[in-house]
Amino acid sequence: MEFVESLWRRGPFDFVYHLAAYAAEGLSHFVRRFNYETNLLASVNLLNAAVNHGTKCFVFTSSIAVYGRNQVPMREDLTPHPEDPYGISKLAVELDLAAAHAMFGLDSIVFRPHNVYGERQNLSDKYRNVIGIFMHQCLQGEPLTIFGDGRQTRAFSHVDDVAPVIARAPLVRAAYNEIFNVGADQPHTVLSIAEEVSRCLDVELRVRHLPARNEVVDAYADHTKVRRVLGHAPTVSLESGIRQMAAWARSQPLETPKEFFAIEVPKNMPVGWLSRTK
Repeated sequence: MEFVESLWRRGPFDFVYHLAAYAAEGLSHFVRRFNYETNLLASVNLLNAAVNHGTKCFVFTSSIAVYGRNQVPMREDLTPHPEDPYGISKLAVELDLAAAHAMFGLDSIVFRPHNVYGERQNLSDKYRNVIGIFMHQCLQGEPLTIFGDGRQTRAFSHVDDVAPVIARAPLVRAAYNEIFNVGADQPHTVLSIAEEVSRCLDVELRVRHLPARNEVVDAYADHTKVRRVLGHAPTVSLESGIRQMAAWARSQPLETPKEFFAIEVPKNMPVGWLSRTK
């Protein structure tokens, strides 16, 4: 809390952008306390400070993880039903922002991005960001690991199609106290992403299938609302975005993927995540 308060010594700030989180949906089942401390309680600390210091608008990045499964295309008017602690923590912050608006008049804008990738992404995280995982494996000469048959679908969103609309949102009054999906429109299978990453890095596609995880199979969103209110539409094609990221990835030093050591519940962890959790 002291750190959060220290930020305002550089203020005042009209707008707060809160994008920080530990965004590993699948891993959140096994690090539940860490997930809620990092993604919920830390968010509340920032929200409290925004209220106390008279912030005009609090911009929060939630996630389409709040929707759960069997709700595609995911629309903002659907009832959220998150299936993992990560999605639950994100939805809890959304609800708390609504309560803060009712009690204190704090305006906010909530974005629900999905499957964001691009240059400067962490290539050494084995638990999240499948495009980064695949690139690291390709550059190491390893087969690409896919949970299940690879037919899960996601709409992969280049950061250039997400960051700018979030940045300018507080300047659009019609966006206040609204929720927006933001990201790419077209879903792709995980297997097709493996093919595209291999092609962009000029390596032969080699895949190692692991047992399927308990996860939402199809996750892609409708973006009618963000187009209408903020005039936003994605412009970076999947092929172009992956090629840009691949060119950047080739220039990066490759680190050994880091283990998450503070596993709280090792039971039922997916194969490939178990090496140092006991």
